[in-house]
Amino acid sequence: MEKLTRFSVNNPITILMMVFAIVLLGLISLNRLGVDLFPDLNNPKLFVTLEAGERPPEELEKQFTQQIESLAIRQKGVSRVFSISRVGAAMITVEYGWNTDMDEAFLDLQKALSTYNQNTELDELTISQHDPNATPIVTLALSHPQVTNMNDLRQLAENYLRNEIIRLEGIAQVDLLGQEEQQVIIATDRYRLQAHNLTAEQIANRLKESNQNVSGGSIVEMGMEYIIKGMGEFRSLEDIRNLILLRTSPNTHVDAQTVPVYLRDVADIRFENKEPENIVHVNQKRCMALAIYKETRYNTVKAAQELHKALDEIRKSVPGYNLEVIQDQSQFIKSSIDEVKNTALIGIVLAVLVLYIFLRQARVTLVISVAIPISIIATFNLMYFNGLTLNIMTLGGLALGAGMLVDNAIVVMENIYRQLEQGAPLRDAAIQGTAQVGGAITASTLTTIVVFLPIVYLHGAAGELFKDQAWTVAFSLLSSLFVAILVMPMLTRALLKEKSAFAAKSLQFKSYDSALAKLLPKKTIIILGSVILVAATLAIIPRMGSEFIPKSNVNTFSIDMKLPEGTTLERTDETVKTIEAMIHTLLGNDIETIYSRVGNASTSLEGDETIKGDNTATIRLILNPRQQQKSMAMIDHLGLLLKDIPNLETEFIQDQSALQTTLGTEAAPVVVQLYGKDLETLQTWTDSIRLAMQSLPELYNVQTNFEQGWPQVKVEFDRKRIGLFGLSVSAIGDQVQEQLLGRESGQWDNKGELEDITLQLPRPGLNELNDMIIKQGDQEYRLYELADISLDQAPREIHRDNQNRMGQITAHLKNDIPIDRVVQQISAKLDPIELPAGYTFEITGEEQKRRQAFDSLKFALILSIILVYMVMAAQFESLIHPFTILLTIPLAGVGAIWIFVLLGKPLNIMAIIGMIMLAGIAVNDSIILVDAINQLRRQGMERRQAVLAAAKRRIRPIIMTSLTTILALLPLTLGFGQGAALRGPMALAVIGGLVTSTLLTLVVIPCVYLVLDRFSKIA
Repeated sequence: MEKLTRFSVNNPITILMMVFAIVLLGLISLNRLGVDLFPDLNNPKLFVTLEAGERPPEELEKQFTQQIESLAIRQKGVSRVFSISRVGAAMITVEYGWNTDMDEAFLDLQKALSTYNQNTELDELTISQHDPNATPIVTLALSHPQVTNMNDLRQLAENYLRNEIIRLEGIAQVDLLGQEEQQVIIATDRYRLQAHNLTAEQIANRLKESNQNVSGGSIVEMGMEYIIKGMGEFRSLEDIRNLILLRTSPNTHVDAQTVPVYLRDVADIRFENKEPENIVHVNQKRCMALAIYKETRYNTVKAAQELHKALDEIRKSVPGYNLEVIQDQSQFIKSSIDEVKNTALIGIVLAVLVLYIFLRQARVTLVISVAIPISIIATFNLMYFNGLTLNIMTLGGLALGAGMLVDNAIVVMENIYRQLEQGAPLRDAAIQGTAQVGGAITASTLTTIVVFLPIVYLHGAAGELFKDQAWTVAFSLLSSLFVAILVMPMLTRALLKEKSAFAAKSLQFKSYDSALAKLLPKKTIIILGSVILVAATLAIIPRMGSEFIPKSNVNTFSIDMKLPEGTTLERTDETVKTIEAMIHTLLGNDIETIYSRVGNASTSLEGDETIKGDNTATIRLILNPRQQQKSMAMIDHLGLLLKDIPNLETEFIQDQSALQTTLGTEAAPVVVQLYGKDLETLQTWTDSIRLAMQSLPELYNVQTNFEQGWPQVKVEFDRKRIGLFGLSVSAIGDQVQEQLLGRESGQWDNKGELEDITLQLPRPGLNELNDMIIKQGDQEYRLYELADISLDQAPREIHRDNQNRMGQITAHLKNDIPIDRVVQQISAKLDPIELPAGYTFEITGEEQKRRQAFDSLKFALILSIILVYMVMAAQFESLIHPFTILLTIPLAGVGAIWIFVLLGKPLNIMAIIGMIMLAGIAVNDSIILVDAINQLRRQGMERRQAVLAAAKRRIRPIIMTSLTTILALLPLTLGFGQGAALRGPMALAVIGGLVTSTLLTLVVIPCVYLVLDRFSKIA
């Protein structure tokens, strides 16, 4: 160590150039670091989505869902398979372990399900990978005051806007919502067809035959080859209307002339928009939405900035059209990151202020303060080369480490001045002062870094989330150690004078050594009191509430709505319009934007992983910033307003953060799952559990997956009669489908766009279904002659978990009640219920994830303490003295727990991470103290005198290092910006722990040292 410090003092220019190089490269690295909200996380899930017409859920489950589940669960690394089957669609979610290679898993699952891609009974089967960053960075609303045709807006968005946006650097995809496509409708009816002895199939075939270009070969004439191209495609609507279907005679006379039957004679031909998949409103006006996605790992803020620049030019090129930004993720990220930067900056200023108050010398304060910016800029280099991004977690790590960055510099500077006080020349003081404490500050830095190793190796949500923060803190502390050992001696030699009034000016603690001398004889009482305090803290932990991740007030919440199954998109849209008007009347001044999506979501715009139908809608309310704290009151008002609307289910969801989607937490925090085989039995007992849960005042929006099934018409075919008439079930089904849904009759090129031609028959009502005509050659039959027709109700959804049918009850929490307490109340309500044999229930959802995360983090905390002990044992070459230092950790735990108790806050994974960090930070003061005692003992000083002398010598650096860390973290606990609730618990845990560990270290550790040092020779 002395050789390093001597090199630093003897070669100041070399060290200065090294610092300049690090700063220069650090600034370049900072400019090239990606900026995002959260680290690049990947919740290991694959989704298999299938569509199959309008098949009922039970049929889908039997034919497809069960087989796909059995194939998926046999894949390598699969931990759970969950599925939802509903009318016409199913989604199978395949969850893997966090250490799984998801690219390999995707290919394996795709290979296993390849046979289903050729299944003609399936309309579509897609396999997609969960990507928490696959949400739009920007959502735009496109509208025009005079344009109401959504096809016109679609053409502009699809043919111009999308192409202009997608070519921008960093933009990967643009999805359209709320669009409609134009088609040609050929509307006829069975009477006109019968009059000319035509069928829909004949017309469809005639349309396809007549609407095509043909190649006629070539002709060679005088050395030139001419290509023959037959132009037969329709060029206008008149071409379609004038299509001759057949020639017929108006009378039965043999010589009568035949006349053509045109398509216009048997059908009405017109342009009409297809029914949209979804409808979008912004502030009560129909519009289109453009969901814009960035490339993976690309800087979100940079991509959004490029987009906004392009939008300024695009708006000029489409005058009259409104292109409004509805949601901009980059603004949220930018404000979140700016807030972290500001709090870190405030913390650094407070830390420097503490240094000046204690040292009372500007030059000394400047020398120590230089350690902070150099260490932080050096950290950017290591972050860049390790592939990290600037996000809430990494910047939070820098903010958490900002106060600790000066700790090593403080210890070095204090020891240098002690050498000066003893009369050493400035050059020798810089060398010897740094070398003497080099081992201690290396040990204290390593103990802080080593606590993060279990997090880096930890699998699961918590480990994935905090890996980047762990690396950032470790990098910053390594940088600070480099600065303390190499840069500090050089700066001291260059900036300070030979003689200084440091001892006279600096803050002294003259009464501490005399107070400690009086307390040491009472060491037994002091140690016993500490044990009682720790025991009382352990006893209160079970009474504290706990949650998975902290909740925060945000300026956005959503209303998920469901009308009865079978409700058409048009009717759902009318209901949404009514509710939007009610919301505007009630909360007009408090709402900045009302964004509504009605029907199926073709993108992950809402970050939803469930299947949506025409009967569903989501209204997202973006509040004025000044109304952010009133979101819960608004939810209560709207709940009372909407509860009187018949047949409407509503669910209010506060948008906490993108972190919930990343960690896989459901929209509803409370989920109870009931497993069994029979659907009717499951439904009965699911309803019983729902009623029991509804009696708990802490819960609201208690719902099940069995409520209000889809209305269906049951057509039971009489196989005997079908066989006698020479028909088949599939032939009847095709004819029924043709009359209900129409028939696709090809496409035509209309002004450069391919548009569908659809042949439609009038849809029969329920009363007319019995008389539907089924043809077999020249024979005609009524549907009631071939089948028994009755009204029925299909299950709304069939949920399955690991190949077992499941009833699911979901609920939301009122106020800020810790989830573990509510789960205890639910268990007390449900335990007396006696379920039939083969039926079991389990409380899952956020509580299950909380338990798993807490178990993982407890393991990490224990492993961290063991690693800290190993580092210190190696440093002190002793088994006893590291144990003395280790006792600081329970003393720190006292403050970490009681600060949450006094503030009435529940524990969560952020708080536990703070406590793990505390295990490495809290021991630093004890290391400094015990190292000084051991140095004095080696010089021949008696044990008790060595303890008193070392305590007097080290009290100033101990209090200074603790105060700088506490004050640097304090702004994080007071932050009001986005993500403040996420960082606050970590900072609170460290602050509370440092307060008690510092105070108790100065009293308890000297007493413990006197007791345990007697056994050091034995050890």
